[in-house]
Parts: sequence; structure tokens; C-alpha cells
Amino acid sequence: MYTFSNRLKIAAFVLMLIGALGIVYGFMDSDKTFDEVETMLANESHHGGGHGEAVGHEETNNLDSHKEEAHSENHTTTNDHASGHDSVDEHTKHVNHVLHAVHNRPYSALYIAAFFFMMIALGVLAFYAVQYAAQAGWSPLLFRIMEGITYYLLPGALIVVAIAVFAGDHIFVWMNPDMVKEGSPKYDALVAGKKGWLNTTGFVIRALVFIGGWSAYRYFSRKFSLAQDQANDNKNFKKTFRISAAFLVFFLYTESMMSWDWIMSVDPHWFSTLFGWYVLAGMMVCGITVIALITMYLKGKGLLPQVNDSHLHDLAKFMFAFSIFWTYLWFSQFMLIWYSNIPEEVTYFVTRIEDYKLPFFGMLAMNFIFPLLILMNSDYKRIPWFVVMAGLVILVGHYFDIFNMIMPATVGDQWHIGIPEICSMLFFAGLFIFIVFYAISKQPLVAKRNPFLKESEHFHY
Repeated sequence: MYTFSNRLKIAAFVLMLIGALGIVYGFMDSDKTFDEVETMLANESHHGGGHGEAVGHEETNNLDSHKEEAHSENHTTTNDHASGHDSVDEHTKHVNHVLHAVHNRPYSALYIAAFFFMMIALGVLAFYAVQYAAQAGWSPLLFRIMEGITYYLLPGALIVVAIAVFAGDHIFVWMNPDMVKEGSPKYDALVAGKKGWLNTTGFVIRALVFIGGWSAYRYFSRKFSLAQDQANDNKNFKKTFRISAAFLVFFLYTESMMSWDWIMSVDPHWFSTLFGWYVLAGMMVCGITVIALITMYLKGKGLLPQVNDSHLHDLAKFMFAFSIFWTYLWFSQFMLIWYSNIPEEVTYFVTRIEDYKLPFFGMLAMNFIFPLLILMNSDYKRIPWFVVMAGLVILVGHYFDIFNMIMPATVGDQWHIGIPEICSMLFFAGLFIFIVFYAISKQPLVAKRNPFLKESEHFHY
């Protein structure tokens, strides 16, 4: 039986406190006026810009020329006077663009962190269902850990939906009613054509259906798992087997729709038929990585003595396999879009390659090259510190994967890794740790009456 230590509780609360303070600061700092953003851009122009990707050098260096043209418009001909007005309009548009991005940034940072930890829990739930449906013999010793991680799913998913609705068009531009109102300056015919699906009411209803189905399976599978510990037969195991098979069908449909709603729709002009699978691969590798990290933490505390290096080897094998699967899907999506070169599709990657070089290519290195080199060797998969190192890099890499999906559509080229991003991650990391380890501490760590438990205890590979 695991006891949730006071030290870990305090650490979780400290993370949440620091994160909450940083989130509040991020929203306060983003509450800038037009003049403040104009001054900020002028200062960045004079000092060579902020970070290398955040503000294009051409745009920032043009700020002074815009002002000079505007200042000299009284001393020019009529044609020059009109040109001066054009330059002032361009300058105003650029400042408004940056102002909009600054206002969007804390919402986006909060949403990315919330989704990242929610998808870990959802990935673990799917992996748990696969173990039951496949009647896997190696994994029953890890079931209580999986059940503890999935305890975060219900609150985590509700938080994601609450942030999405609260943020509105700060993240999802189609939530702005003017985009579907004919005659409005912001009217978008393409978005208006999708309003049957992309509307706030439908978004919330679908989200509640997704979350309700996932949570129902989580509740009943956990209930039957605990009941099996006290039973004299395998009826509860068989019930879990049946609902796991049904859940996987429900999950594959709803996960795809969730990925369209919660991520892909931030770019309502863009779509990919592979996107649901792509998000699935990311959440699976993150979920399995967290299972491995928590397993090694508990084993380091002297718990789970029957868990051996073969269990760790299998977890690391799944981490490696889903990293390769993720890479396959990423390349398939990228290659087809880039090769076809259809403007409304290829612009998705052009924006990320031009404005997000460091997070874009860094994400590829952390999610593919690093796991490939580190986890390919079978012996390394049995070394705990090696798996921990690989797991942490994979988690950071997939955070940046979500970052690359959301930020270009919401903040454009004005991205930063600063207080809003770091503190949002700290807050949800603290919340995740508290909820998961609380759940793990409530029941024995071993599902003692699982019919495959003996096979799991004697598992060697």
C-alpha cells in the first residue's frame, strides 16, 4: 500500500502556487494598450529584436520607416501624401496584429499545458483498455498505476473545455460570431460554411459526450478491477474485458473528433485526414512514458518488488515503438502536404518552419532522433536512469509538439517561452501529481486477484 508522502504533497502544492502566480502575472502583463505595444516594438527594433523567432527583423526595422513616412507626409506631394497614409495604415495593422497576439498568449499557454496533461491521462486509459482487451499477461502488476493516472482524466478534460470556452476567440477564431455574420468586416466564408460543426454549443455538447464516455469506462473498469480483488471467480475480469473492447471502438471515434475540435480547429482553414492518428500517437507515447516514470519512482521507494527489468524493458519498448509510429505519421502528413503544395494546406508548415524553427526542429529531434538513438538498444531499455532520461526528453518534445499545433494559429510569430508557458506547466504538473498520487494511495498497489497476475509476476524477457 502506497502512502502519499507529505513531502510530495508539499511539492505538488508549491508547483501549483508558483504556477498560479505566474499565470496571473501572465494575464496582467498581456493587458497592454496599442501605445504600449507600439513602444515595445520600437524598443525591440532599436535593440535588434527580442528572441530570434519572435519578431521578424524586416517588420521591426520597418517601424521607424513607417513613423518617418507618417511624420513627413505634410512635406510631400499629393501622391506622397497618399503613400504616407498607406504606410501609417500598414504600421497600425502590424501593431494591432502584435497586440492581438500579446492578448492571446496567456490563454494559449494555459490551454497547451492543460491539454498536455489531459492527453497523458487519456493515453493511459486507452493503453489500459488495450491491456484488458488483449488479455496481456505482462502488465497486471502495473494496472493500479494506470488506474491512478486515469483519475486525472475527468477533472483534466473538464478544465480543457472550460479554458476553451472561457478563452473564446483568443484561441478558436471561429468562436467570434462576427466571422459567420454576413456583412461583418471579419466575415469568413470558409468558416461560415463550417458553422454547422464549428459552433460553441456543438463544441461543448460533443466535449461532454467524449468526456462522459471516457469517464464512464474509467469508472466501471476501476470498479470491476477492485471488485475482482474480493471475488472468488473471474466474472469482474470478464466484464472489464467486454467493456474494454467496446470502449476502444468508442475511443477511436471520439479521440479523432476531439483532436479536430480541441486542436485542429484553431486553424479552421486547414485540415489533415491523418490528424486524429497523429494526436493519438503522441498521447500514447506520453502516457506510456508517465507509467514508466511512476513505476520506477514507486519501485525506488521499495514498493512493487515483483516488477522487474523485463517490465521496464516492455514499457521502454512501447515508448520506442510509439515514437517511431508518431514519426511515421508526422512524416506522412508532412510529405503529402508539402509535395502536393496546395496553398491552403502547405501554409500550415510554411508558417511553422519560418517562424518556429527552434521549437519545430527541436521537437523533431526530441521525439524521433533522440528516442531512436537511445532506446533502440535492448540493454538500455533495462537501465532505469536511461529510461528516465529518455522519458523526460520525450515529454518535453511532445509538449513542444502541442505548442507547435496551437501557438502559430493564436500568437503568430510573437511566440516566447516565458513566464506564462513555464508557470502554466508548473501549475498543471502540480495538479497532476497531487491527483494521481492521491488516487494511487487509496488502494493496494497490486490487483491481487487478476487471473494473469502470476504470469505478470514471473514475466521475464
